[in-house]
Amino acid sequence: MHDLADLPVPVWRDDLEAEYAALAARLEPLVPCLEIPLHLPWIDAINKLKKQRGAVIMAHSYQSPEIFHGVADVTGDSLGLAQAARDCDAGLIVVCGVHFMAESAKILAPDKTVLIPDLEAGCSLASSITAADVRALKARHPGVPVVSYANTSAAVKAESDAICTSANAVQVVEAMGTPKVIFLPDEFLGRYVAGQTDVELVLWHGRCEVHERFTAQQARHAREQFDARLVAHPECPPEVLAEADFVGSTTAMGKWLARKQPARVALITECSMADNLRAQFPRTQFIRPCNLCPHMQRITLQNIYAALRDLRHAIEIPADTIAGARRALDRMLAVGRCEAA
Repeated sequence: MHDLADLPVPVWRDDLEAEYAALAARLEPLVPCLEIPLHLPWIDAINKLKKQRGAVIMAHSYQSPEIFHGVADVTGDSLGLAQAARDCDAGLIVVCGVHFMAESAKILAPDKTVLIPDLEAGCSLASSITAADVRALKARHPGVPVVSYANTSAAVKAESDAICTSANAVQVVEAMGTPKVIFLPDEFLGRYVAGQTDVELVLWHGRCEVHERFTAQQARHAREQFDARLVAHPECPPEVLAEADFVGSTTAMGKWLARKQPARVALITECSMADNLRAQFPRTQFIRPCNLCPHMQRITLQNIYAALRDLRHAIEIPADTIAGARRALDRMLAVGRCEAA
């Protein structure tokens, strides 16, 4: 790879306005317009640098618009990004998301270099449970299979029998073929799944710090004051889901919007998700009863640039952990992705 350590900090050039006119027009309704001239030098520098490095930048749907639209080559949910990492030709991948997402990419693409711009970009769900916790649960419930949510560390995945996403959790649980399943770590997602299957679930008490803050009152306010359709992520509390017109994963939300084309919608999930979908559905008004993920916000244009320039921070996972986690992921992939209709 080229020696790029001495590259200067990006600065404004007059030609950027014309070169990125289309992107600026796309970002204008999504970010404060005064910020666009601050973002463009970094976007330009990152796009040039990734070409020199032969890198692919992948961004989760919760990333801010200047990252999602400005520099990402691939966007999607955590599983989609991991599968894209496995399938792409690039040997260098930058994951603009939280730590477990970069780990998932490394699990499916162990021979590639996977970078995360900030090692402190964590997840309250992933940090709520350890591999030792999983082993203790298995000892208390011998013979009961473990299904772990994708929002877990590689070490927890390696202790699991299968992984699931919010889209296919019910299908994966039922594919275990047992009357009881240990379901980790999201308590609210677990309750939602338990309401849709006859399988008995042993739940953990992890929660997403973004979704657990939503209330039924907020949901009702969005409907009553704005005549908005309510779309909620299943990591929300049960009383919030009871108010929703549709409950689904990040990918399923986009598919629902494409089908229904509502005049007004409130996405009860992470704020940047609504910002990024607004560009895709300009005729829909997005009401914002949303919360920002503080961990996703740790990823910035500046540290993406630094990650590419200095080839930091590379995800390293022991080979035996990758093997165990890969088995659990492969079992989920055998079930398939089942987006809610």
